[in-house]
Amino acid sequence: MKYLVTGSGGPGFQSPEEAVELLENVVHPSFDQIQKLEAEGKILASGLPVGERALVLVLDVSSHDEADKIIQSLPIWSMLEWQAIALQDTGERAAQEKQLLEQLK
Repeated sequence: MKYLVTGSGGPGFQSPEEAVELLENVVHPSFDQIQKLEAEGKILASGLPVGERALVLVLDVSSHDEADKIIQSLPIWSMLEWQAIALQDTGERAAQEKQLLEQLK
């Protein structure tokens, strides 16, 4: 199952010290974990919308529970607001549409 996952509303930094703390303990560990999950094939794509404090992932996992566990395992999880959208496979949808077309004819 594929999911389009967006985390948004990331925090700003109040001071250089706070920036160092968040970057060292939250942001960089999250990026490291995302890269590991990409290498494992659990994340198909990841990126940051230009100029935003946000994160976008495309997950390829076996269940809703696995998607939820991956999102919650990211160190940055508690700092962002998350939305996960399950994606229907285009091949499956194409087959459904072909079947509907045949029924309508």
